[in-house]
Amino acid sequence: MGLMDLAGSLLGGGSNQQGGMMGMVTGLIQQQGGLQGLLGKLNESGLGAQAASWVGRGQNLPISADQIQALLGSDTLKSLASQAGIGHQEAAGGLANLLPQVVDKLTPDGQVPQGEPDLMSTLKGLLG
Repeated sequence: MGLMDLAGSLLGGGSNQQGGMMGMVTGLIQQQGGLQGLLGKLNESGLGAQAASWVGRGQNLPISADQIQALLGSDTLKSLASQAGIGHQEAAGGLANLLPQVVDKLTPDGQVPQGEPDLMSTLKGLLG
């Protein structure tokens, strides 16, 4: 069972859509080479202020579905959406909603941890 399957199964039967979105976030982080890679891509794309707010201890700045689309490009977004079984617009909105929360949870001390954080533990924490 892959990481995305595990993420979906953590949510149980009634939350398949949310499970698909959490799996999308996990898949995105993995595609970017981990948390460091994702944060680097956000910085390169002019979204460094948002990324810094998610890592820091203050309020998380929002990111829009359009910014997600520009960050990832159509092909990557459509691929992630297809894996989650949802439309690409819904995928962009879901990522815009969940990505700040996941990055925030992966950086609880206001810093990017050394090494890669355990994504599954973070998913469990987000799900209650």
